[in-house]
Amino acid sequence: MSSTINHAYSSLSIGDSDQLTHTVTEGDIRLFAASSGDNNPVHLDHDYAEHSRFGGVIAHGMYSGVLISRMLGTQFPGPGTIYLSQTLNFRAPVRPGDTLTVNVEVIALHEHKPVATLACTVTNQNDELVTDGESVVLVPKESKRVKMPEVPVFEERQ
Repeated sequence: MSSTINHAYSSLSIGDSDQLTHTVTEGDIRLFAASSGDNNPVHLDHDYAEHSRFGGVIAHGMYSGVLISRMLGTQFPGPGTIYLSQTLNFRAPVRPGDTLTVNVEVIALHEHKPVATLACTVTNQNDELVTDGESVVLVPKESKRVKMPEVPVFEERQ
């Protein structure tokens, strides 16, 4: 079991930032479809998707949102962070094999509560903006080392 240290609200400053990188696989897309129930064929059926405006399979737009959530809850500010709101703008499709970089930056700190607003961008390997928006989160009051639970790995069935 791995561990990480979260960032306490008192340690944050405007302009603090962090990033996470992830390469999207077809397995990621299928797992997202299974967990969300969104089985739109443009995400899952190569024949259907080839004849769509995208010319091939694309990831669900919300998959970028999932990566932002992963960043906030596991890395920056880290464990204990709770979503209050999220805006997202989907700018370009994400395809299997794309390497996405999530960047978050503190742009506001609430004066009387441990709440932060973060600008969020997701770019692909060509530095093309695929998603942007803002997250408002409740940040942990204390910094501490947190043991991260293991997430089961799901193998594809052939």
